[in-house]
Amino acid sequence: MDINPITVEELNKYIKNKIDSDEYLNNVYVKGEISNFKLHYTGHMYFTLKDEKSLIKCVMFKSYTGYLNFMPKDGMKVCVLGSVSVFERDGVYQIYVKAIKQDGIGSLYEEYEKLKAKLESEGLFAESHKKKIPMFPKTIGVLTSSTGAVIRDIINVSTRRNPNVRIRLIPVPVQGAGAEKEIAEGIEKMNKEKLADVLIIGRGGGSLEDLWPFNEELLARAIYESEIPIISAVGHETDFTIADFVADLRAPTPSAAAELAVPNISDVKYTIDLYNNRLKTALKKKVQLMQLRYEKCMTRRVFKEPLQKINEKYILIDNLVKNINTFITNKLNNARMSLSKNVTKLDALSPMKTIARGYAITEKDGKIIKKIEDLNIGDSINIRYIDGVAKANVTEK
Repeated sequence: MDINPITVEELNKYIKNKIDSDEYLNNVYVKGEISNFKLHYTGHMYFTLKDEKSLIKCVMFKSYTGYLNFMPKDGMKVCVLGSVSVFERDGVYQIYVKAIKQDGIGSLYEEYEKLKAKLESEGLFAESHKKKIPMFPKTIGVLTSSTGAVIRDIINVSTRRNPNVRIRLIPVPVQGAGAEKEIAEGIEKMNKEKLADVLIIGRGGGSLEDLWPFNEELLARAIYESEIPIISAVGHETDFTIADFVADLRAPTPSAAAELAVPNISDVKYTIDLYNNRLKTALKKKVQLMQLRYEKCMTRRVFKEPLQKINEKYILIDNLVKNINTFITNKLNNARMSLSKNVTKLDALSPMKTIARGYAITEKDGKIIKKIEDLNIGDSINIRYIDGVAKANVTEK
C-alpha cells in the first residue's frame, strides 16, 4: 500500500496549527535569563531565554519594543509575556514576546540608575576633574585578580609595547561581597605609597551581579579622590559601570587599557627618528639659506668698498660746511650794506650837516630853540657853529 508523503512545509504548517490552537501556548508567562541579545536595525529584538537546563528562542517586534522602559541585555533575568508559535520556514518554535519585565536584578538596575544620577549631580563624572594619563609612565599599577586572564593580558600587552615598563599588582577580589572595599583600599595604598604612575582597575565580563562591586559608591569615591590617574577596564565593551564614568579614562577591555597606558616604544622611536630627520633636513636648509644670504651680502658694494660710504659722507659734510660758510658770508655782507645805507641816511639827517651849510643852532639850557617865543630879553644862549660854540645874551626880540 503506497502512502503519499507530505511536504516539509505541510508538516510545519500542521505543527504550527496544532500549537496555535492550544490556548495555553497562546498566552505564556516565562522567566529566564537573556542571552544572544540582538537589536535589529529594523527595531525588532531577537534573543534567547534560558535557565540552567533549557532554552527557547524569542522575538519581540518593533510594535511592542516601544513600550519597554529599559534596554534588555545579555545576562539580564526577565519575565516575558507572549505566545508560542512555529516559524514555518525554519521549522522552529519560539516565543513571540509582547511584554518584558525585569526579574530578580530589576532592583539592582534601579539602584544603579539612582546612584549614577546622584554621583553625576555631585560632579564625580565631570570632564574638568579627569586627570591626564601620563605619556611615558614608568610603573603601571593594576588592581585585579591575580589568577584571571586580565592580569596576563595587561602584562603581555604592556611588556610587548615597552619591555622596560614595570607592572605592580595588588591582588583584589573583583566580585562578591566586600570586593569594592578591597579595591578601594588598593587605590588608597597605591596613592599613599606612590607605587605607580597610572592605575588600571578591571576584570572580565559577567552578569550585572558579577560586576556590581564596580557600581558601589565606596569605590566610586575612591576613584574620584585618587591622585594617580585611573583607567577603568571592567567587563565587555558594551558593559558600563559607575567606575567607568568616574575613572579618568575608560577602556573597552583590559588589553585596550594596557595599550592606552603604555606607549609603543617602537612607535616612539620611529617618531623620534622622524623628528630627528626632519630637524636635520630643516637645519641643512637653514644653513644653505644663511650661506646664500652671506654670499649675497658679500657681493654688495658696501663690503667690496667699505670706505666708499664714509667718503660719500665726507663729501656731503664738506658741501654742507661750504654752504654754511657761503650763507654766513652773504649774511654779513648784506648786514654791512644795510648798515652803510642806514649810516648814510643818518648822516644826511645829522644837524651838523645843516650847520656845515652856514646855519647855526641856538641852545638855551641845553635845549634847542626852535621859535623866538622861547627866548626872553636877557636870556643867556649858546650858538653852535660848525667849528665851535659862541655864548650870547638876548638884548632885543
